[in-house]
Amino acid sequence: MVKVSVMYPNVPGARFDHTYYKDKHMPLVKRLMGDSCKYYTVDKGINGGAPDAPATYVGMCHIFSESAETFQAGFGPHAKEILADIANYTDLAPVLQMSEVVVGFPG
Repeated sequence: MVKVSVMYPNVPGARFDHTYYKDKHMPLVKRLMGDSCKYYTVDKGINGGAPDAPATYVGMCHIFSESAETFQAGFGPHAKEILADIANYTDLAPVLQMSEVVVGFPG
């Protein structure tokens, strides 16, 4: 299993619409990717390492897929539409990482 993390740096003055991201963008991604996206999570940054420190990322999502190839097969054909929607919720450039999930709980 792989996890694709899409993270948006917490930059002062940047625009990020959490409601749009949660209610419109990520359901669009899931709909377009179909079964290539087993499931996803959405995070909203609240603070950094200390309670009064700003969060490193204002928002992020994690998309879980069976493999890198499965992810690419689901995302690739829809990349233009998915990437074009970014302007609807932020002016930030996302930071991406694909990781191999080596343990999960439960299961």
